[in-house]
Amino acid sequence: METNRQKKIGGVIQKDLVDILQGEVRKNGISNLVISVSKVVVTSDLSIATVHLSIFPQEKAAETLAAIKTNAPLIKHDLAQRVKLQLRKVPNLVFFIDDSLDYIEKIDKALAGKENPIVNRELLEKRRKS
Repeated sequence: METNRQKKIGGVIQKDLVDILQGEVRKNGISNLVISVSKVVVTSDLSIATVHLSIFPQEKAAETLAAIKTNAPLIKHDLAQRVKLQLRKVPNLVFFIDDSLDYIEKIDKALAGKENPIVNRELLEKRRKS
């Protein structure tokens, strides 16, 4: 369970990471790319922050995540410059793609009956006999 301190630090990091990432996208002149920070979870010892990113369009998500991971030390440095009056030590950043929107869309389709496994047996995974 997250403490209030972890939630506050996660919120500060999330707000500043949005500014940093969107600023880099604008500065490099990349069009048709939206990066949003959907969630930041900080460990109890405040040493690691897991950052969940939503990247649109999805086709560019893997390559954008790879670029962000390679530039993680520079992103951490920019973050440290922004939060130096609020945090003594900036946690290490670990980036992940947040696929919760795809998961929700898949559930909505299943509930709407567009991909009903009862009607279309092909949607069910084949069971393997041991």
